[in-house]
Parts: sequence; structure tokens; C-alpha cells
Amino acid sequence: MLTLRDLNRATLARQHLLDRHEGDVTDVVHRLVGLQAQEPRPPYLGVWSRLAGFERDDLHAALHARTLVRATLWRATLHLVTAADFAAFRPVVRPVLAAAARRFDGVDFDAVAAAADRLLAAGPMTFNELRPRLEEEFPGAYDRALGYAVRMLTPLIMVPTEDRWSFPRESAFALPGIALESAGVEALVERYLAAFGPATPADVQTWSGLGGLKRVMSGMELERLTDFTGRELYDLPGAPRPGGDAPAPVRFLPDFDTLVLGHADRTRVLADEFRVRVATKNLRVKAVYLVDGFAAGTWQIKRTAKKATLIVSPFTSTSLDVLEEEGLRLLAFAEPDAVPSLEVIDGV
Repeated sequence: MLTLRDLNRATLARQHLLDRHEGDVTDVVHRLVGLQAQEPRPPYLGVWSRLAGFERDDLHAALHARTLVRATLWRATLHLVTAADFAAFRPVVRPVLAAAARRFDGVDFDAVAAAADRLLAAGPMTFNELRPRLEEEFPGAYDRALGYAVRMLTPLIMVPTEDRWSFPRESAFALPGIALESAGVEALVERYLAAFGPATPADVQTWSGLGGLKRVMSGMELERLTDFTGRELYDLPGAPRPGGDAPAPVRFLPDFDTLVLGHADRTRVLADEFRVRVATKNLRVKAVYLVDGFAAGTWQIKRTAKKATLIVSPFTSTSLDVLEEEGLRLLAFAEPDAVPSLEVIDGV
């Protein structure tokens, strides 16, 4: 029987949030099967929270070497993943991406994807550059539908630059230049459980977008566990489950962090009563900080010419003393040239 705290600690251990990983940036991204990367900065902060001695240039160099890539993958959203995982799992989620593309009517999706392949073979383009070229070939088609179809159906990676967080506001996209070969759904399930388990099939579906996982997981050699609600969960044999009494240090997670979005039932990290204060109506997922393993508030950094202020909005009464040490470390990484300060505001 797994308690809520047991589930919390098991997942935090696999996410390198109990102890920071001692190793390489690609190790962390591989373990997590990617970090959501709607915006350029959050993956840097997500890695920083999980990797000991992490420097900005470590991730920047890996992106330029293309050992890590920023690309559309899980849930049809942008993620930072290893190039090997992109090659292995992009074909697995192709049905999910194709279904997302087909929300638009009147588009010959196969023809659009073929045209994009041909145009991008000449070199990277931004979508503002690519869409007019596609409109020439598909006159009368809705330009946004053309662009969305390409994002979903054509495997692409974003081209890194020398910008501070490796990508400008408007990034160019390129063909990946690597062979894509499906690792299969079972491999996807195993990798998910290694990063997020123990979990239900609904959890894996929420994270990946794939359906039909109950049948797949029932046929795999997985441990079957029961949680405090009576639900059946699956896990990898021998996967870490340190127990609910394991100490969990304060951690700051960025906007859209993979931990917050990784389960159908998020209560192992985020209490239902606070969910509305994290996931906004305009589809943003706010940055949260963890105290004793659970989301205890949201945070943001306000920057002026010389000063960077970490503003925390607690869900309940929180002393700044608990957050100060890790918060100042975060500011030193995110805004190294600024004078740091911390501030608490009403989180309601």
C-alpha cells in the first residue's frame, strides 16, 4: 500500500529532485524523457534544479552539438529531448500529432508535409518564412493551418543561436538530419515509469497523448502496486521507492515543468485545491516551488537594470527563511549580473 508521500518521494527520486544528479546534462534530459520547452528559459531552470554543478554553457553546447534538440514531441508541444530519444519516440507519437493536425478541414496533409520536406531541404526557415512559400503551393488554404500541419506532421528541430537561452523569440526550424526509427510503445512506457512512476495507464496517456495503454501495460512484465485510494499502479521492477519519510529539500521548478504536467492525477505533487492557482485559463503552467516535496507556492523573477527579485506567492503561510538559500542560488544562476533579493506577496 503506497501512501501519497510514498508516491511523492518515488517520483521525486526519479526526477533527481531529492538529490541533484552528479553527471552530464544529457543524462538528466534522458532520464526525464525530455523537459517541456514552450519557451527557451524554462528547460535551463528545470535542469538546474536537478543537476549538480550545472552551468548554462553545458546545455547551450549540447544544443549546438545536437546531442540535445528542441522539438515538437509529447502532447504535441515543444520539448527539450536527447537527439536519440527524438529519433526513437517521434515515430511512436506520430498518430497523436497527425490527429492534432487534422483538426483543420480542407488541407491535404500529406501534400503539405511533402512540400515542407522539399522546401526545408534547402535550409532552415522560420515559420514566417515558410508559410508564404506554402501558400504559393496551396493557394486559398488557411496559412495557420498550413503551418500547424507542418509542425505536427514533419519532424523538425529548432535551430539554436547564440542568444542567452539558446533561441530567439522567432526561431528557425530545420529537418533533423537523423534517421527516425520507432522504439515502440513498450519502450515509451518503460521510460515514462523510470521518470514518473509508479503510475496508472491514464498517467502515461496524459503525459504522452497516446491511448490504449491499459492493454499494453497489462501485457508487460511490470510490478503491480496499490495506492492509498485503492488504485492499481504499475512500476518497473526494482525502481527506486525511498519511502515517504525520505527528506525532500526545497526545489524551484520553472513554468511548464515536466513534473507538474506528468500525471493525470497530479496530487502526488500538487494538491487539487491549489491546481487552479498553477494552471491558468490561457494555458500557462506557472513556476512552482516545492517544500517537503509538494508544491507550496508559485514564483517569478522580476528584473530591473541592476536588481533581480525572486517573488514568491505561497499557497499557505511560508517563512522566507525556508526558501532563502535555494532561492538565492536560483537567482545567481538565472540573473548572475544582478543584485538578488526575495519578496513574498499574497498568492491568492
